[in-house]
Amino acid sequence: MTAAAMGLRLVRRGAPLVTIAYGLVTVASGVLPIVTAWLLKVVLDAIGSGAELGTVLAAAAGLAVVGLGTALLPQFGAYLTAEIARNIALVADDELYRSVGRQVGLARLEDPVYLDRLGLAQDAAARPVQLVEAGFDLVRGVLLVGGFVGSLALLSPALTGLVLLAAVPVFLAELALARRRARVQWQLGPWERTEIFYRSLLQDAQAAKEIRLFGLEGFLRGRMLRERRRANQALRRVDRRELLIQGVLAVLAAVVGGAGLLWAVRAAYAGELSVGDVSMVIAALAGVQSGLNALVRAVADGHEQLLLFDHFAVISTAEVDLPHAVAPAPVGPLRRGIELRDVWFRYSEELPWVLRGVDLHLPAGEAVGLVGLNGAGKSTIVKLLCRFYDPDRGAILWDGVDLRDLDVTELRRRIGAVFQDYMAYDLSAAENIGVGNLPVAQDRDRLIRAARQAGVHPVIESLPYGYDTLLTRIFFGESDQGDPQTGVRLSGGQWQRIALARAYLREEHDLMILDEPSAGLDPDAEHEVHNALRAHRAGRTSVLVSHRLGSIRDADRIVVLAAGRVVEQGTHTQLMAADGAYAGLFRRQADGYQLDPVPEEVR
Repeated sequence: MTAAAMGLRLVRRGAPLVTIAYGLVTVASGVLPIVTAWLLKVVLDAIGSGAELGTVLAAAAGLAVVGLGTALLPQFGAYLTAEIARNIALVADDELYRSVGRQVGLARLEDPVYLDRLGLAQDAAARPVQLVEAGFDLVRGVLLVGGFVGSLALLSPALTGLVLLAAVPVFLAELALARRRARVQWQLGPWERTEIFYRSLLQDAQAAKEIRLFGLEGFLRGRMLRERRRANQALRRVDRRELLIQGVLAVLAAVVGGAGLLWAVRAAYAGELSVGDVSMVIAALAGVQSGLNALVRAVADGHEQLLLFDHFAVISTAEVDLPHAVAPAPVGPLRRGIELRDVWFRYSEELPWVLRGVDLHLPAGEAVGLVGLNGAGKSTIVKLLCRFYDPDRGAILWDGVDLRDLDVTELRRRIGAVFQDYMAYDLSAAENIGVGNLPVAQDRDRLIRAARQAGVHPVIESLPYGYDTLLTRIFFGESDQGDPQTGVRLSGGQWQRIALARAYLREEHDLMILDEPSAGLDPDAEHEVHNALRAHRAGRTSVLVSHRLGSIRDADRIVVLAAGRVVEQGTHTQLMAADGAYAGLFRRQADGYQLDPVPEEVR
């Protein structure tokens, strides 16, 4: 679907009746100046010819009524434009983020080009109303030009031709400027995104600790302003070129208008034109130039808006990043297990392989621990199991069926997870847990049970509004900052338990993924959490990822990864007896917990 067709569809969906009303207002605003010019001519000629007072007053009354309409129409048009913008933006945002939500995996959100287009597409949500304005401005311009050209042609065909000829360079220049403005908007994307990144760091409470301690304020502010200056320089170049071109065009318009006025005055002085004719020439010159400028600007603006709205069209019609099965197989309860069969994966063709021919079996009902140094591929396996990506080679099988042949939504309903980079949502405590399983988010008993399992229920119960307390302070004004009842902040360990409660809320899952579930917890809390997790995952298929090897030593099987390959697997006892990579890692970590020998003099 073209950008123009998509824009019209959004207008039809969002504000059809209001748009029709705006069209009628536009038509009236294009006709009334012509009516005004003719009525003024009638009044002046009637006065000059000594016509009866009633005739003069009738024409003057008509002129007053038209003047009232001319004064009111812009206000009504502004209201209708705002209403169209509100309605279309609602529909456009819904369609845009529906399209983003249709993406199955994470690759799109890690693609800078896609992110730049997404930023422009967000801005483009307002483009359809500007397209509507440009379209109706085109209609208004046609009416003005047609009416005044016809009126001026009756008085001077030569002058009419001169005015129309002067519009040609205006039209070409405006189109060139529109294309340049659209190109600059695309060029600004990376700079604006980088500027926003530094700006967000400067106002982020979590980043503030290091920023304050390391004295990074000036460094980050300098980076932010550097990107702003680059954007400003590009915009300044466009504005200067536009100023020059518009200045030349304004001089051209003034010369043509001045020549027309001089001709009218000379003709009136020679008795070739009446006073009313002179007023008509003046109004027609102004009206034709105004109409032509509106016409040209409408075409140029419409062209620019279409170029920019194309980003919205690209995002909204983007292909899904991971393929959907045409006839997906049902995702039944996990009976036999999950198998990774010769799985190769890398995040892009320019980057090295993260996984290199991994063969791995996760038997149903067993807990499998993944061990390895940073970059070994543990978290990548987790992402593939959730089907955030597909393997470049090989396959991942759920009870013998390739994940690519399953319905991804049904698959994910059977997976519970605590990610290392869990989210802290600016929502209430109940909502922060409930997002883990939206169908039961209103079941307060289940929320409380999940919070108890995660050991966070006493913390939530002590909050000012219990489970309805907001776990954020970002929504409040200066007067609210000292009031703890308007929202609270939790510690990192408390947030970790909230994330665990989300996983517990998904009681019906077949696969539980625990990626560093106890990071940030003190020793007592870690011991408590792992005991609870051990009881919860009993008889369930689980994948445990942790750098603290003591927390996964009781797994049914431990898999050791190195450089994207499986190098060892077995139970803790078997791997220690094999004295390989796992044993070395375990002993080095355990050495840090050994007590130093007691000196003789202390004994």
